[in-house]
Amino acid sequence: MQRDDTWVLESAGGAPIMRKPPAAFIDLAAEGGISINGDAPWDIQVLDERTYQRVLSKGSLGFGEAYMDGMWECEHLDQFFHRLLSSKADEKIDNWSRIRLLGETLRHSLFNLQSSQRAFQVGEQHYDIGNDVFEAMLDPTMSYSCAYWHNAVGLRDAQQKKLHMICRKLELQPGERLLEIGCGWGGLARFAAEHYGVEVVGITISKEQQKLAQERCAGLPVSIEMMDYRDLRIKFDKVVSVGMFEHVGPKNYAAYFDMVHRTLKDDGLFLLHTIGNAVTSPKTDAWIDKYIFPNGKLPSAREITSAVERRFLIEDWHNFGLDYDRTLMAWWENFVLAWPFLEAKYGTRFYRMWKYYLLSCAGFFRSRQGQLWQLVLSKPERGSGYRSVR
Repeated sequence: MQRDDTWVLESAGGAPIMRKPPAAFIDLAAEGGISINGDAPWDIQVLDERTYQRVLSKGSLGFGEAYMDGMWECEHLDQFFHRLLSSKADEKIDNWSRIRLLGETLRHSLFNLQSSQRAFQVGEQHYDIGNDVFEAMLDPTMSYSCAYWHNAVGLRDAQQKKLHMICRKLELQPGERLLEIGCGWGGLARFAAEHYGVEVVGITISKEQQKLAQERCAGLPVSIEMMDYRDLRIKFDKVVSVGMFEHVGPKNYAAYFDMVHRTLKDDGLFLLHTIGNAVTSPKTDAWIDKYIFPNGKLPSAREITSAVERRFLIEDWHNFGLDYDRTLMAWWENFVLAWPFLEAKYGTRFYRMWKYYLLSCAGFFRSRQGQLWQLVLSKPERGSGYRSVR
């Protein structure tokens, strides 16, 4: 047994086990009802004492990387993150490394991380990892966004209810032209064309999404283009964006809403479906930024309303953020079932990364730090009124 002023290490089968973690970690975990090396399913099991130093030096990035490297475990990551985030422990962890936190804040404030030159990076790193992962994880509509679980039976039904709700909120009519900014694998474009008789132009920054979306929408009045939203010029009856605004960034909100204003007819409607942050934050979680959505930034309500003012009227604001928790857990169940067929291609570290991603995000929404908003916007020139749809 070896001792020092901070912890005690014991050797069990040749593997070091942390017996007494630093007091700061014990206190922080306890605020969320979490014990280090405890027996509850949400307790963290530290297998490598270097975990603490990685968190002290790199904050949330070090914490996530330590999990990917097998340095700590937790039976139910979603419950762990729900408790951690509900107690605001993430903010305190960031404060342990003030220089790194300052660097992240300055990076977001000084640079346009979502410029047109960077627009395709998230497609290359995340959406192009392999369509097989997303086909296995998502429902048959390939909807990679929050489902609507009200009176739904299963993920597929919940996603179809969401798609119907979007089309009804947009008041889609046969023969209209719909622009979809960030069309994914064509799920909404196909659905709107088949069920509401509209012509759809979808844009994406992912070559893999474009390829599969074109295959899935073959024979329908749907065009899938690979392009940046800033290059759009054509007029449309209606505009929709589902799960793309998180990649726009505050420095580009004005340009984004100017683009929508430019492409939307005066009597049209625009539906914005986006994850939202409960508070305005100057940064993005460092682990999510590096491994999942590079250059992403969650908007706050204040940031959206400020950008919308003098451009659009807010006809409706619908929050169903807790549905994202349930959606992410359903995706995780599908991923686990499919993993035996994916393992040889992707490997253990990818599995741990994807598990950390899905379940930490489930905890984020369960804690209500994460919100899910659908806004319906119109131009002031629109003559008719609007009746909200649920």
